[in-house]
Amino acid sequence: MQILTNQFQKELKKHGSDSFPLLISHESLSAYESGAFLWHWHPEIEITLVQSGQMCYQVNEHTYHLKQGDLLFVNANVLHAGKKEPTCSDTLQDCIYLSVTFDARLVYGFFQSSICVNYVEPILHDFSLPAVYMDGSQSWHQTFISLATDLITLAQEKCAFYEIDIVIKLLHLWKLLLEHTNKDDASFQRSCLYPAEYERIKQILAYIERNYMYKITLKEIAAHIHLCESECCRLFKRHMNTTLFAFLQEYRIERSLDDLCRQTSISETAGNAGFSDSNYYSKVFARIKGCSPRAYRQKFK
Repeated sequence: MQILTNQFQKELKKHGSDSFPLLISHESLSAYESGAFLWHWHPEIEITLVQSGQMCYQVNEHTYHLKQGDLLFVNANVLHAGKKEPTCSDTLQDCIYLSVTFDARLVYGFFQSSICVNYVEPILHDFSLPAVYMDGSQSWHQTFISLATDLITLAQEKCAFYEIDIVIKLLHLWKLLLEHTNKDDASFQRSCLYPAEYERIKQILAYIERNYMYKITLKEIAAHIHLCESECCRLFKRHMNTTLFAFLQEYRIERSLDDLCRQTSISETAGNAGFSDSNYYSKVFARIKGCSPRAYRQKFK
């Protein structure tokens, strides 16, 4: 399984209904190929609450190491990805977590309302605030996590008036965020990514998603986003914390897993993922996954 996106890396999954846009999902990283979900974004806000295990969660250029009991608030329209976190024994333990995804309209009611303009948009449009990490080390973290847990229970039990109760919880959560966003709080890791740069990063990811199965050159990517090759590399490295070439290799390996698990030949799997040489594919696969393609296939047979 992998998250379905369009050509711009926007997730296609519907989060709730048009009449009540909120979705509670029980998730596990083991449900995804290789224990990771790939880069994507969506216009809804997402709250992730870890129930067991650990997760390496990436939001724009930031990396968060989540453990049991931790919560991550991910703002609307930001790129994010997640993968299993190695344990002390260097094994990859599964991570079980709850995801709460909701449209901000549930908080502000209607466009241009005073709540929308004065309280919601300042966070939604704060490009320097892609995520907020809460580990319970501060009292307001504990309150936020408790409110989020109550909200999940309300959505699951669906008792009388549960939609009203959920909106009340969301308003409490939003007020907590507002009360702490302007304080010197380590929970808020500010992003240095400007809107124009963010759009270029999304364009690069979209280009790779559409063309990873073919030969891709730096010259082509740079031309696609209207930058010189050196600046293209610097932009990607600065905001993705990895080189463009390394990201492309890892992305191709992730995309090859479907074919690999369907018993497609190694040479065909390599070709479908953009590798012209199956031996080179096996070498890159072993470096990234820690085992050969055949060993991986046997493991997930």
